[in-house]
Amino acid sequence: MANILIIDDDKSIRRTLREILQYEGYKVDEAEDGMQGMVKFKTKSFDVVFCDIKMPKKDGLEVLEHAQKLKPDIPIIMISGHGTMETAVDAVKKGAFDFIAKPPDLNRLLITVRNALDKSNLIVETKALRRKVTKISNIIGEAPTIKKVKDSIDRVAPTEARILITGDNGTGKEMVARWIHEKSPRRNGAFVEVNCAAIPAELIESELFGHEKGAFTSAHKQRIGKFEQANGGTLFLDEIGDMSLPAQAKVLRALQESKITRVGGDRDIPVDVRILSATNKDLVEEVENNKFRIDLYHRLNVIPIHVPSLNTRKQDIPLLSEHFINDVCNEYKMKPKAITKEAIQELQKIHWSGNVRELRNVIERLIILSDKEITGEDVRMYVKPGNAKSNFTNIFEQHIRLQDFKDYCEKGFLQHKLLKNSWNISKTAEEIDIQRSHLYNKIEKYSLKRDEA
Repeated sequence: MANILIIDDDKSIRRTLREILQYEGYKVDEAEDGMQGMVKFKTKSFDVVFCDIKMPKKDGLEVLEHAQKLKPDIPIIMISGHGTMETAVDAVKKGAFDFIAKPPDLNRLLITVRNALDKSNLIVETKALRRKVTKISNIIGEAPTIKKVKDSIDRVAPTEARILITGDNGTGKEMVARWIHEKSPRRNGAFVEVNCAAIPAELIESELFGHEKGAFTSAHKQRIGKFEQANGGTLFLDEIGDMSLPAQAKVLRALQESKITRVGGDRDIPVDVRILSATNKDLVEEVENNKFRIDLYHRLNVIPIHVPSLNTRKQDIPLLSEHFINDVCNEYKMKPKAITKEAIQELQKIHWSGNVRELRNVIERLIILSDKEITGEDVRMYVKPGNAKSNFTNIFEQHIRLQDFKDYCEKGFLQHKLLKNSWNISKTAEEIDIQRSHLYNKIEKYSLKRDEA
């Protein structure tokens, strides 16, 4: 639910705006002058601000200037009964999102609020995406096996050697590849990833080497392949063991000659690419079964790095858990939750078939479902598969009426979706396919609050 601040010395205008905005489901706070408005702006969190221009103590343009310095991403809508075109232009130049004349037109007001919230949400989402794209998580752990991996990265990253990264699913092979690139002389070049298992065999060559217009039926325009995109940088071939034999032959040629030919083309294109590859398969066994070329295997496996499974380094679970708690809570904009020693001990008893990736998902689940801290009972209740049946039985026994059980499930579902979408009401309503007004009603029904979540 969006929070809106109204700063205006006219009580009747504040009351009118409050009634309109509250009817639309927004939370509204008021300030009767610019000075009081700045105090609230500094100490509370708002999604949109309405600010009058002519006010005692501190006028609206002064408030606008100070607010832009403090929180430049919050849209500020200026309102005035004495506004001129020059005033409006001046306000927008100083950073105002929009200018509305008094008395405000209802439709114009609501459209402006909606647009301001859309802009605010877009800024938040863009920042989150930028963090995800640019941030490389540290390799967490102090176990001897993971220290060996870190040492190997430091040794091989500055070289041009090809590296084959092995390990089970979820151990962090991609992270190792990214750190090798980050610590290499090619760090300013592109890091291009190809998931060989996710691309159909008939499309893998086009994906890697590109194609010319008209090369096949759906080739309506020229396409630049991953090798060319990674020119001057690093190409990471993930799940290389799933690549088809014809594609393997072309990759081998590219490695031998440092040039590629687009599908449907007849021109050799030189490429300068460092190859990192990863697999969860035993490539020696794949070679013996004639599923992988032995010459390509030797080309790729100049330096082998094996990423250990989480089950072989359970002493790192406390460090990993703390890291994931901070990571998830930051993503959900929550205060980090504490985790008890008993909870850590319970996590260390589990067999982690999905490795570090599974632990991260489990920590996210515990953060959402636990109360103020994550306890051993929470782990037994929500994580251990052997307790799944008894967990459901306990939940069933807690509710006598069917409607109570339905409400319990619906409340938990809404809490999860709202947290996932950082309480973006529009996005959540669209994702779960209900009207936004209906979602507001559900939030009120279950007394869901952003701060408590």
